[in-house]
Amino acid sequence: MRPVRPATGRRATAAGALIAAAALLAVGAQTGTAAAQPDSAPAARAGKADPGALPRSLSPAERTALIREADADKTATAKDIGLGAQEKLVVRDVVQDVDGTTHTRYERTYQGLPVLGGDLVVTTSKAGAAESVSKASTATLKNVPTTAAVTPAKAEKLALAVAAAAESKANDATDIATESAPRKVVWLGEGSKNTPTLAYETVIGGFQHDDTPNELHVITDAATGAKLYEWQAVENGVGNTQYSGQVTLGSTASGTTFNLTDGGRGNHRTYNLNRGTSGTGTLFSNSTDIWGNGLPANLETAGADAAYGAGLTWDYYKNVHGRTGIRGDGVGAYSRVHYSSGYVNAFWQDSCFCMTYGDGSGNARPLTSIDVAAHEMTHGLTSVTARLNYSGESGGLNEATSDIFAAAVEFYADNPNDPGDYLVGEKININGNGTPLRYMDRPSRDGVSRDYWSSTLGSVDVHYSSGPANHWYYLISEGSGAKTINGVAYDSPTYDGLPVTGIGREKASEIWYKALTTKFVSTTNYAAARVGTLAVTADLYGTASDEYKSVADAWAAINVGARPGTGGGGTGQVFSSSTVVAIPDNGPAVFSPLTVTGVTGNAPSSLQVDVDITHTWRGDLVIDLVGPSGTSYRLKSSASSDSAQNVNETYYVNASSETANGTWQLKVQDVLTRDTGQLNGFKLTF
Repeated sequence: MRPVRPATGRRATAAGALIAAAALLAVGAQTGTAAAQPDSAPAARAGKADPGALPRSLSPAERTALIREADADKTATAKDIGLGAQEKLVVRDVVQDVDGTTHTRYERTYQGLPVLGGDLVVTTSKAGAAESVSKASTATLKNVPTTAAVTPAKAEKLALAVAAAAESKANDATDIATESAPRKVVWLGEGSKNTPTLAYETVIGGFQHDDTPNELHVITDAATGAKLYEWQAVENGVGNTQYSGQVTLGSTASGTTFNLTDGGRGNHRTYNLNRGTSGTGTLFSNSTDIWGNGLPANLETAGADAAYGAGLTWDYYKNVHGRTGIRGDGVGAYSRVHYSSGYVNAFWQDSCFCMTYGDGSGNARPLTSIDVAAHEMTHGLTSVTARLNYSGESGGLNEATSDIFAAAVEFYADNPNDPGDYLVGEKININGNGTPLRYMDRPSRDGVSRDYWSSTLGSVDVHYSSGPANHWYYLISEGSGAKTINGVAYDSPTYDGLPVTGIGREKASEIWYKALTTKFVSTTNYAAARVGTLAVTADLYGTASDEYKSVADAWAAINVGARPGTGGGGTGQVFSSSTVVAIPDNGPAVFSPLTVTGVTGNAPSSLQVDVDITHTWRGDLVIDLVGPSGTSYRLKSSASSDSAQNVNETYYVNASSETANGTWQLKVQDVLTRDTGQLNGFKLTF
C-alpha cells in the first residue's frame, strides 16, 4: 500500500462507537470534510451514476479473499496511515466499487486492548494507493496508561448501579444481571472529547421494563470508576400472511416434513417462541408447504409474514446493492415470532444475529409487516458497517437508516396488499387508532419526532432524533410540497421555506447505502452525514450535477448546512492547515493563516469550518474565522458551563460577502487561566 495522500477528485475524506442491536419503538461528534473537485466524469453528467462508482456485487468467496488480503497487509496499512507502534488494526469489513476502489473498515487495538471509538475506513484505488481515511476519532494513541486503579469487581458493581438507575427511571424495575465480566478497553467514543481513556466495558443482561431483552453496555473510567458512557445494544423493530396476502416463501423439505428454512437466502430460519423470551423456540415445521391462514390466531401466520419480510429484505440488498446477506458472507440471520405476551415491539440483536417480533396488545397487531421486518434487518446491516452509536445524533441516524431502507424494501416488494409508502408501521396499528408509527414527509406529525436539525437534537430519544434524516430521505426522493403517491397524501415542508427537487427513491437509496458502507463511522453526526452523502453523490454523479445540488438542498431543508450557490462557491473543494500553534494561557489571540486559491467567486453562505484544538478546558476558548476582508465570524464563545476538553467541531458560517480566494485565518484566544492547549489545524470546505 502506498502512503495516504489528501483526498481529491472522485474521493472524499470524513473524520468521525458502538452498537450491537435495535427496537422499533423507544423503550425507556463527528466532524467531517469532503473534497470534491470539478467534474471529470462526463459519462455521469446526464443524470446517470458513474458505473465505476457503484458497489460491486461480491460473492462470499470474493469478499473473504479481500478480507484476507487486507488482513495480511494490515501492519503496513497501520504504518501508512500514521498509527503508532503500539496500535494494530483488525479488519472488520470490505466493500468494493465496480472500478476496483476498495473500502476497508477496521477496528483498532492499543497494546492489545480494544479501542472503542477507534474505528476507521481506508479507501484505496484499484492500484492499491490509499486515497482517503475516515476516522471515528482523530486522537493520537500514545502514553495511554494500561494499569487500572479500579478493580473489575468494582467496575461491575458500578455498572449494575447504572442499569438499576435506568430501570428505576422507567418506573418498573426488572431483572438485571451482569451478562459478561468487565473487560478493559481504551475509550474514544462519544463523550471522550478525543482523549483516550483507560476504561472498563461491562454488559448488563436480563430484561428491560417492557420485557425487551437487556444488553446495556456501561463504560466506566478505570482510574476513577466514573461512568463515561452507556448505550443499549438491543435496538428495537406458499405463505398466507396477515399483511401481504398469499406469497411464496423459501422453505426446506426433510423427508415428509417441511420447515421454514430458506435455503435460497442463506438458510434464514423462522422460529416460534410461543410467548417465551429466551432461546430460539421451535422451528416452524409442517406436513405441507403451506404456512398460516392469514389470521393472527394461527401461529404460522406471523411466521409467514416474518419469513416473507426477511426474504424481501435479503433480495433487495442483493439485487439492488450487490450485498449477499447482512454481513455480505451469504449467511442468513434468523427470525423469532410470538415473543412474550402482549409485547408491542420488535427488535434486532447482534448477540443472536436475529430479529424478534411481538404479537402486539389490544388493538395493536403482530409487528411482522414488511417495513418492520426490513427495519430490524437493516439494524443488522448497520451493525456490521458503520456501527452508528445507538445514542445522540448517531443513534438517530442509526434509526433513520432502518426507516429509510424499510421504505425502500416496501416499494421494492411492489405488493398490492401493502403498497410502498413513506409511513413507518402503518399496518400494525401500533397506536390503536389506525395511524402509523412514524411519518417521513413531516416527522412531527407523530407528535414527538423532530422535522429539522437543532443543537438539542442529540439529547432526544433516537427514535425521534431520526426524524430529520427521515425527512431528508423523503425530500431527496420525492421533493417538497403536496403530492399523492400510491394513494397516500404527503405535504413536506422545508426549514428555509425553499423548494427541494427530488431525484427519485432509487438514487436516494443508493446514495445513503454507499455513504453508510463507505463513509459513515460509529460517531457520525448530522453534519458529517451531509459531508458523506455529498461525497458519494460527487462520486456517482459529479459536483455539477442536479443530483449533487438536490442532495445539498435537501440537507439545507432540514437545517443542516446551506444550499450551494447561495452566495458563490459551493464547489466542495477543501483547503487545510496542519500548522500547530500554541495557545497561551489567558493571553493574546493567536492566528493561523490559510491561503485559498482557484475558487471562482465568493465563499458560500454555509462555509464549512472544521476545527481541531487540543485543550484541557474548552470553556475559556473564543474562536473566530477571519476572512480575507478582515471581517471576523464568531465560531465559538467562551462558556463557563462548557467544562469538556478539546474542540473537534464542524461549524458553518455565512461568508457569502467574502471573495473566496485570499488569506483566511483562524483566531483563537484563551480568556481565563490555569489551562493549556494548542491549535492542531483547521479546514475550510467551499
